Amino acid sequence: MPRQLFVNLPVQDLDKTVEFFTALGFSFNPDFTDENATCMIVNDDAFVMLLVEAYFKTFTSKAVAEAKGAAEVIMSFSLDSREAVDEVIRKALTAGGAPSEEAQDYGFMYTHSFQDPDGHLWEVFWMDPAGPPKDAAL
Repeated sequence: MPRQLFVNLPVQDLDKTVEFFTALGFSFNPDFTDENATCMIVNDDAFVMLLVEAYFKTFTSKAVAEAKGAAEVIMSFSLDSREAVDEVIRKALTAGGAPSEEAQDYGFMYTHSFQDPDGHLWEVFWMDPAGPPKDAAL
């Protein structure tokens, strides 16, 4: 059985967050959704648990980072083309997200990023299936 990845993120307004990611084309598992949390499906083996901050705090004794003022992690996901990357960025900004870094074009890889309504950083990228040229500097 392949390993599955679950990323847990605190959110201020679960309904607003679900609306935002729905606008980007994500879906949610209703079996793991209630007033405290939802399970956003990235693919068959990767999920993002969006947890209301008070509920998130029940899983850790550490202080919860304020993502609008500090970077705690950058989540990245791939798409099938450069155009798809630009389309998701457009949708993110239209749906209430904020710009993050400028687009970067490495020839074999194209990346762009946004901040979700809670300030979490998301990077969207396309990479040529052939990979980088042998002499490319990463």
